[in-house]
Amino acid sequence: MNASRWAQALPLLAVFGSVVALGIGTSFAKQLFPQVGSLGTTALRVGFSALLLLLIWRPWRWPLSKADAKSLLRYGVALGCMNLMFYQSLQSIPFGVAVAIEFSGPLAVAFFTSRQRIDTLWIALAAAGLGLLLPLGHDVSSLDPVGVGFALGAAVCWATYILFGKKVGHLHAGHSVALGLTMAAITVVPFGIWHAGSALLQPGILLVGLGVAAVSSAIPISLEMVALKRLTPAAFGVMTSMEPAVAALLGLLMLGEQLTGLQWLAVMLVMGAAAGSAATAKPDAHRGPADEIVQ
Repeated sequence: MNASRWAQALPLLAVFGSVVALGIGTSFAKQLFPQVGSLGTTALRVGFSALLLLLIWRPWRWPLSKADAKSLLRYGVALGCMNLMFYQSLQSIPFGVAVAIEFSGPLAVAFFTSRQRIDTLWIALAAAGLGLLLPLGHDVSSLDPVGVGFALGAAVCWATYILFGKKVGHLHAGHSVALGLTMAAITVVPFGIWHAGSALLQPGILLVGLGVAAVSSAIPISLEMVALKRLTPAAFGVMTSMEPAVAALLGLLMLGEQLTGLQWLAVMLVMGAAAGSAATAKPDAHRGPADEIVQ
């Protein structure tokens, strides 16, 4: 591969690697549920992620105004609640399905901040996909309503933290992400301690938690920042729309989670809506770098 082709392929490979790393990290995290539960797992993942990013970015090097500190507080709390809700949903519904439902959050933000006619098509695709996934009293879906409720809660939190993230979009992405995850850790770690207690301090559990944090946070964020420097927001959004399918495949391979044909169709419809929305969105409708790289 010559230099020019490698330069074109590098950001695409970086996004793909980020999505895969995030999925692998979450799949490993789910395997901690029998030992420390979903709340303990969330505490380990977010807590270690915050520590890693504080060490990498050293955000204390940058000045921070009082207004930005308040915005980062809201941003971090929303991020922490999103993680809590998402990991709670994984207790009873498949990984790929949870990600597809969670995607309704950023899709809703994109739809409500855009006035293009083409968005009607993406809304229809997303609604069709969610209609196949949500247990609305028909025989199509066999999903646990509680798990679906938590996934929808995670979607609301994701949308909220995107909106809060716009308030700190002028900050360096490493600065806002490191401090935002620190606020998220302060939000979620007490829940983990309350639920799992001293089990969180077992050396084996701590080691796995550190590995999960590295694979699902430090690696994806590093790769996505490489991609964001070389891709347009639309191209980046289209590439990240593959996340539900990657999550479903990893759930099958690593967790033995089988999806029905209709559930696979629903995942594809949500992916189509996400990719289409990203491809046709106007520049000011996109999330900023810090919103893209923490999911």
